[in-house]
Amino acid sequence: MENKLKFLIENVNLYYGDSHALKDINLSIEEKEITSFIGPSGCGKSTLIKSLNRLNDLIENCKITGTFLLDGINIYKDIDPNLLRKRVGMVFQKPNPFAMSIYDNIAYGPRTHGIKHKVDLDEIVEKSLKKSAIWEETKDRLKKSALSLSGGQQQRLCIARALAVSPEVVLMDEPTSALDPISTAKIEELVLELKKEYTIVIVTHSMQQAVRISDKTVFFLMGEVIESNKTTELFSRPKDSRTEDYITGRFG
Repeated sequence: MENKLKFLIENVNLYYGDSHALKDINLSIEEKEITSFIGPSGCGKSTLIKSLNRLNDLIENCKITGTFLLDGINIYKDIDPNLLRKRVGMVFQKPNPFAMSIYDNIAYGPRTHGIKHKVDLDEIVEKSLKKSAIWEETKDRLKKSALSLSGGQQQRLCIARALAVSPEVVLMDEPTSALDPISTAKIEELVLELKKEYTIVIVTHSMQQAVRISDKTVFFLMGEVIESNKTTELFSRPKDSRTEDYITGRFG
C-alpha cells in the first residue's frame, strides 16, 4: 500500500542575504515514514528542515521562493505559523529542556494551546512520556527540574514535549549527535516506534543511522538535492556518482 504524501516541496530556493542556501529543491515526504537527510556540513539539510515549520521566518534577510505543501496546504500562505508548529514539531541537535519541572516541560505546549484542566494535562504528560520511552524513569520525579536528567533522558524529554501537542510530523535536526552510543540506540528505537503514528524527518551526520532507521534517504550537496530514493536503493545502487563518492567515504 502506497503511503499518502505528507509534504510536497516544489521549486524551492532559499537565500540568506546574498547567500543562495537552497537551490531548486523538489522533494516529497511520505506520511508515516522516516525520511533522512544526509550530506556534508553546510549543504542545506538543516536549512530545509527548518523551512518545514517556518523556523527560518525568525532569521533576518531570509527569503524563500517556491512552494511547501502540507496535506496540500501552502504553509507560507494559508496557515498560521503557530498552528503549523503545532502540526509540525521540532527536536533539536542539543537537548534543550526548559528550566522548569519535567511535568511543566511537557504541559507547556498544551497549556499555550488552551488546555488548562489538571486531569487533562496529567493525562497528556503521562502519555507523552510513555510514547517517548521515559515515563518509568521520570514518573516519580515529575516535579524535579528537567535539567537534572542525563543528556539522553533530556533528549527523550524534548521528544515527549514535541509530542504533547499532538503533531502530525516530527522534525529532528541531528537529535543524537550530542549523545553517547547507548542513548543514541534508545532514541533510534524510539523513532522507529513513533513512525507508526507520525511522519518523521531526520537530519543525520551518520550514514549508518540513516541505513538503520529510515525508509527514504535524501542526499544534499552544496544546497542541492543530488539524489532521493528508498534508503536501501540509495545506499546499494546510487544513481549519481557524487552520492556514491559520499557514501563510500571519498569526501565529506
